[in-house]
Amino acid sequence: MQSVLAIAGLTWKAASRFRLIWVLGGLLLGAVVLLPLLIKDDGTARGFIQITLTYTLSVIGILLGLSTLWLACGTMARDIEECQMQMVVVKPIARWQIWLGKWLGLLLVNGSLLAGAGGSVYGLLLWRARQLPAAQQEILRNEIFVARGSVREPAPDIEAEVERQLQRAPNFQALPLEQQAEARKQKREQVKALHQVVPPNHMRRWVIELGLRRHLLRDQPMFLRVKFYAAETNFTGTYLGLWQIGPANDIRARSNPQGLAPNTFHEIRLPDNPFDDNGRLEILFENRNETALIFPLDQDLEVLYREGGFGLNYARGLAIIFCWLALLGALGLAAASLLSFPVAAFCSISLLLVALSSGTLSSVVQEGSLSGANHETGAINVSWIDYLILPLFKGILNVVNLVEGFSPIDSLSTGRSISWSQLGQAFAQVVLFLGGLLALAGILFFTRRELATAQSNN
Repeated sequence: MQSVLAIAGLTWKAASRFRLIWVLGGLLLGAVVLLPLLIKDDGTARGFIQITLTYTLSVIGILLGLSTLWLACGTMARDIEECQMQMVVVKPIARWQIWLGKWLGLLLVNGSLLAGAGGSVYGLLLWRARQLPAAQQEILRNEIFVARGSVREPAPDIEAEVERQLQRAPNFQALPLEQQAEARKQKREQVKALHQVVPPNHMRRWVIELGLRRHLLRDQPMFLRVKFYAAETNFTGTYLGLWQIGPANDIRARSNPQGLAPNTFHEIRLPDNPFDDNGRLEILFENRNETALIFPLDQDLEVLYREGGFGLNYARGLAIIFCWLALLGALGLAAASLLSFPVAAFCSISLLLVALSSGTLSSVVQEGSLSGANHETGAINVSWIDYLILPLFKGILNVVNLVEGFSPIDSLSTGRSISWSQLGQAFAQVVLFLGGLLALAGILFFTRRELATAQSNN
């Protein structure tokens, strides 16, 4: 361990020698402290958070991510190309210790910069929040400066319901396989529509079981978070709905008419203690419009409640960002263990850009073709290259989803709780699994690399 720590110390000195720490410190100070002070928000809690929290944490992630890749590639590849590594490997230290020492040094650099930038953002948040109006400060305390858990109605088993209806359908088994697949697809859409679509002057009911949470949520603020889509647009751009919170036979139940815009999330504060003695919360929505409203199952209604404080939740969010940086450090070192500095930096940044383009990759995978649908017939054009590219895209998405499954910036900006279990899962998936695989590959490349060859080429 002493050898690993010695290499980590040398990596820290290399970052100082490159002036990286000082340059990054200045960039982070200007981007996350000075620039937000110059940009005026709209005076609302949401606008304040969009400028001060969402923007600054995103900039921190981008700056530290790119600098991590550059430093990881530079500290390994340049040491080899400039023949400094040859002076180290002749000492009684294994190559895997050198590799891990450099990774640990990168983690120390990133941890220091992230802690300084994150602490500055936290202090800026608390200071600027005091300048908001009292009503907006109340929104901050209840909806953003808090760690909120969520609970929703159990998702229906669509596939099981589809199979039950198809088994009762006459002559389904006698259909050819292609027609069976098409019939199953149509039936699936019909079943999903029953759960998602609320026709005009119809009702939709949700039943949410709070369980033992009811003892902790009594007299605590609770919010309904909902998003819907409209089958047809209207002139006003809002749609009237009647929300009844609580059992219909309970005198405490309230009916709240709300005119809400589609395609965006809304938060509605619930009345005090809207659940019954068993922790059962009933929510009834009546569509008072001339068009159907759609509540998608993947963005279904949920109830938000206070679970903890903002400070510790913010620290866990920074820890997840640190896990991302650890993965990028392993990626850069693995590339530099095999390639020269320019090629390693190019490949690492290219992989990062591919990961950031996951939305495009996901669209291609869903459509099943690179060329998309035919404009005239609407049929999907499938070529031979799709059979080669689509499996690759699916593999990339599976890897990217392991990393993007945790979104600390979105959670913090909406007051969502980042639990210890989520942090542990992020550490296991991002650092131990993906970072460990890259570390094994990098150590293997570095162990088998002939350093004398690099020296003779220079």
